[in-house]
Amino acid sequence: MSLMPKYLNVNQIKPVLLWLLVLLALGFVVAWIGPARLLAPWLSMPPVAVILALLLMVLSYFLRAVRIQRYFLDELRGQFWPTLKLSTWHILLNNFLPMRTGEISFPILMQRYFALPATRTVPVLLWFRLLDLQAIVILGLIAVWGVLGAGSGLTSAWVLPLVILVPAPMVVYLTRARLRRWIAKRPSGKWQSRLLASLDSLPSSFAHFLATLGWTWANWLVKLLTLAWLLKNLAPVTVAGALAGAIGGDLTTVLPIHAPGGFGTFEAGVVLALQPFNLPAPTLLSAAINLHLFLLGTSLLAGLLVLGIRHPKPLAP
Repeated sequence: MSLMPKYLNVNQIKPVLLWLLVLLALGFVVAWIGPARLLAPWLSMPPVAVILALLLMVLSYFLRAVRIQRYFLDELRGQFWPTLKLSTWHILLNNFLPMRTGEISFPILMQRYFALPATRTVPVLLWFRLLDLQAIVILGLIAVWGVLGAGSGLTSAWVLPLVILVPAPMVVYLTRARLRRWIAKRPSGKWQSRLLASLDSLPSSFAHFLATLGWTWANWLVKLLTLAWLLKNLAPVTVAGALAGAIGGDLTTVLPIHAPGGFGTFEAGVVLALQPFNLPAPTLLSAAINLHLFLLGTSLLAGLLVLGIRHPKPLAP
């Protein structure tokens, strides 16, 4: 006979156990590094610098919301503030939920706030992620060149993803109309209508394509350069090294497997990117943890700030 109460579902307590394990591991790492060493970089930074970093991160949240609103301009015209709330909570859930489950919040919130179906929003989310990955990989290659030089072996490992990702958005845009015509000629059915709806969600004009690309790059330049500047203040590295470290941490967020909050994987990405600088392990871990805590703290702060924004319509029951 099981001692566990019948009403207690293992799947329900699993997230709690994961968070407890993560916080326990984080506590051990902080104790190993030493709280004084962890806090030292923040105490040496001028308060104005920290405030500026926070404002720039908030700007990146605005840029993400603009990308969404401008993409769905017909449906979201005049709804920027609710869009900002939706985008901010999507980022927050993505940052804190494990296994990329936070991504599910985007179609759910779009349906809830603006009554847009998943067939319209899921393809757009995938389109956004393709553009995001392209921007991160290109900026990452620039950072690697700056740290190791153009002839490094690590740079060569980036050639394949670069060759795939640079033209990928344009290939998707150029083949969308042709693929749509081919599907439209097939026998009608439920799968056909769903595929057509998904294809219709992708950019239908070159101006629409360029606008989405522009807002994507604006967001990532602001976010990654801000994190790089902060990381340079947390560890003795070059500007290119700091950019590589920020990108190394952020790239881990696209992994299908990671702990709640990204703890462990984010730090590993930053530490791996900063290996060429041969810094002591406590210094590397301290900088990675501080950068991660800043990212999560900003996400929480932004989520709290948008709580008071009203929804454009009553929520569905």
